[in-house]
Amino acid sequence: MHSATPPSLKTTGIAGLDELLRGGLPADRIHLIEGDPGTGKTTLALQFLLAGRDLGESCLYVTLSETGEELRDVAESHGLSLDGVHLFQLATQDAPAAENYTLYHPSEIELGQMLQSVLDMTERVKPSRVVLDSLSEVRLLARDSLRYRRQVLALKEFFAGRSCTVMMLDDKTAGDHDLQLQSIAHGVIHLEQQASDFGRSRRRLRVVKLRGVAAVDGYHDFRIRRGGLEVYPQLVPPTGRDRDPRPVASGLPELDAMLGGGLSWGTCTLFIGPAGVGKSTLAAQYLPATASVTRAAIFLFDERADTFISRGDALGMHVSERIAAGDVTIEQIEPGDVSPGEFAHRVCGHVDRGARLIIIDSINGYLNAIPMANTPLVRMHELVSFLNERGVLTLLIAAQHGIIGSSMSVPIDITYLADCVVMLRFFEAHGRVRKAVSVMKKRTGQHETSIREFGIERNRVRVGDSLTDFQGILTGVPTYVGGAAPLLRDDVHRG
Repeated sequence: MHSATPPSLKTTGIAGLDELLRGGLPADRIHLIEGDPGTGKTTLALQFLLAGRDLGESCLYVTLSETGEELRDVAESHGLSLDGVHLFQLATQDAPAAENYTLYHPSEIELGQMLQSVLDMTERVKPSRVVLDSLSEVRLLARDSLRYRRQVLALKEFFAGRSCTVMMLDDKTAGDHDLQLQSIAHGVIHLEQQASDFGRSRRRLRVVKLRGVAAVDGYHDFRIRRGGLEVYPQLVPPTGRDRDPRPVASGLPELDAMLGGGLSWGTCTLFIGPAGVGKSTLAAQYLPATASVTRAAIFLFDERADTFISRGDALGMHVSERIAAGDVTIEQIEPGDVSPGEFAHRVCGHVDRGARLIIIDSINGYLNAIPMANTPLVRMHELVSFLNERGVLTLLIAAQHGIIGSSMSVPIDITYLADCVVMLRFFEAHGRVRKAVSVMKKRTGQHETSIREFGIERNRVRVGDSLTDFQGILTGVPTYVGGAAPLLRDDVHRG
């Protein structure tokens, strides 16, 4: 028994969207692009036609709602040219005819005559790609749903016999929106724009249906940049990759001893504690420790990049030198400027370029930067799982609310996502505020259960001996129960 021949595909000109469509839109079919005004339908349609033009195909854009000049302005705003694309304009206002498009007045002619002119133009141009923009005008002229459906079916039948892939745009402004178009179309892509109280609007799309193709389901973030739409598909973790068994040392023998020899590639470690306790500094120890092994990428949501670099250089990490050499990249993520999908896309881009150490500082800033995300844990789980399967060492920073005491909490519980949890705490002893570090869990091996003091001594991070003479350090309210505790020298906190 022979398998059915798979249909040929037409690239949309958008790599991320083609990935969702398993290669592109099925050729010689009618596809519907629907969404409210401003969601990016016209830009998507232009990219679809220009991709065909670049492949040597004949392309036709039929516009019922915009002028040819407006379409050219849209293309120019993206640095694109419509040269080689046939424009066929049916407008409701008088305008001088251009050399490459014809002007009609739909308000003065019947729907049948208008559509016949479109068919005549198609016969002359013989395009392999056609865009009809938009069907709202057709719906208004049809007056009733029965006639509207018959006209759309007639269009479908006409194009079916002419080896033509058609993209119909619907802005849903005509009212009485129903599912007639979705039932007629071979494929349906829905675009949305979500406004937030702060920052830019978020856009997302969904492949509602695509007959005969197991398209990637669900919503996917996208952004309109200069050049067109950029789609960020949800991550699918790779399988079958071998893990690197070598431990990842921090360069601090005491910390590595607490971690049972070090961290593991392909795992996620969470550094958690109150603000100012040293989470970022301790995580940054892995930058110089892995310098000879891999590139690193750091994503800062809270701290400024200059501050991070200056502190790292002062501690002997040579961060600025590694940045100049291209081994370390720091991205400053501005609040309200990024969607979860776009952020994951940026992270994975660095992994594709060779980074095996990723630091996200902090989870609190991530949550604040993506207030529109309804399921932040799911999106973070998706990203962490992908990075783990790629053999990346991921370091997450999470700040707890409060400075000291037993009532500190985090804005969202992500400890279950981490393979290793390193907890940091302030405590008071001998009249000084000190810091303690402990390893709460480590899935990939044994770890110490002791609590050690750490701090900065002579511009370097130092981890001390176990604090056996105190109880209650992790609650922030320690109790002295022994003799002279093996604390670090008093100058440990200078600098």
